[in-house]
Amino acid sequence: MRNTLPKRRRLSRRPERRRKKPPQTPAEGEGDPEFIKRQDQKRSDLDEQLKEYISEWRKQRAKEEDELKKLKEKQAKRKISRAEEEQKMAQRKKEEEERRVREAEEKKQREIEEKRMRLEEAEKKRQAMLQAMKDKDKKGPNFTIAKKETGLGLSSAAMERNKTKEQLEEEKKISLSFRIKPLAIEGLGEQKLREKAQELWELIVKLETEKYDLEERQKRQDYDLKELKERQKQQLRHKALKKGLDPEALTGKYPPKIQVASKYERRVDTRSYDDKKKLFEGGWDEITKDVNEKIWNEKKEQYTGRQKSKLPKWFGERPGKKAGEPETPEGEEDAKADEDIVEDEDEVEEEVVEEEDEEAEEDEEEEEEEEEEEEEEEEEEEEEEEEEE
Repeated sequence: MRNTLPKRRRLSRRPERRRKKPPQTPAEGEGDPEFIKRQDQKRSDLDEQLKEYISEWRKQRAKEEDELKKLKEKQAKRKISRAEEEQKMAQRKKEEEERRVREAEEKKQREIEEKRMRLEEAEKKRQAMLQAMKDKDKKGPNFTIAKKETGLGLSSAAMERNKTKEQLEEEKKISLSFRIKPLAIEGLGEQKLREKAQELWELIVKLETEKYDLEERQKRQDYDLKELKERQKQQLRHKALKKGLDPEALTGKYPPKIQVASKYERRVDTRSYDDKKKLFEGGWDEITKDVNEKIWNEKKEQYTGRQKSKLPKWFGERPGKKAGEPETPEGEEDAKADEDIVEDEDEVEEEVVEEEDEEAEEDEEEEEEEEEEEEEEEEEEEEEEEEEE
């Protein structure tokens, strides 16, 4: 078989041709001594100038190094002083924090002690009240009225409601700490333990008895409150009927609504709010009274301004004359008739004045009754709050 591989090219190993340098020409005045001397003088001047520059630079560098060293020393001193000041400030803050914590702790301890003393006094008063209730007769009132505190305008029950859960828990712990006394039973014999158990049993019986009495008293108070509320509702119903309102208008939580515009008229109501309000305050009686008074005055004027005529005599005798009475002269009959009319008018006016006085007295009595009812309601609310406490 023929060789199909391509033939390799032969590498040429011919030597490279060296480039010939151009011939050097001698410098102008190279062999001149004056020229050489000038060149040496220039070099010496340049060397001296460089030496001066170097010396100046070294002086400037030394000066800058001195200033830098001084600044570093100053910075180090400032760091040290700042660290000392920060240490003093931290110490001062720590002391202030400790003092504040100590004052807060002392204040808390004082408040706890004051609460403890206050609760102890309240417990003593409660015990004395329970003892007095046991001693006194049971026929007295089943509730007591507590006076309002004049401190911040809040009652004790309201102040109790404003307390947080933590405060109530703390007061509970303080109260239980002196109500529940610790048992000192270490080192007691069998007989002493029996006596202690008997004492605790008697205490439990006593407390259960008090609990039962208080529960029964609460039931009675609830019944009384319910009865008072029913009476109040009845009075409010009568009051609403007097004012021409619905019977249940005043018994609800909110006062009755006032109709400020008619829903049947398509015109703007120009009356003021007070005028519209008076329409629903039972003012119809006053309006009718004024109208009747006006009509009465008109009739009275018409009657007094009438033409007076003499009564005719019946067969020469005065009407209503009894046997044996003397004859009345002319003119006296008219005077008597006028006197009778005046007397009748005075009687009518006196009756009207008496009726007005009676109505005013009735209004005053109703107002007094309403005030008494409001006071009773306030007392009942305070009692309920005390019972909740």
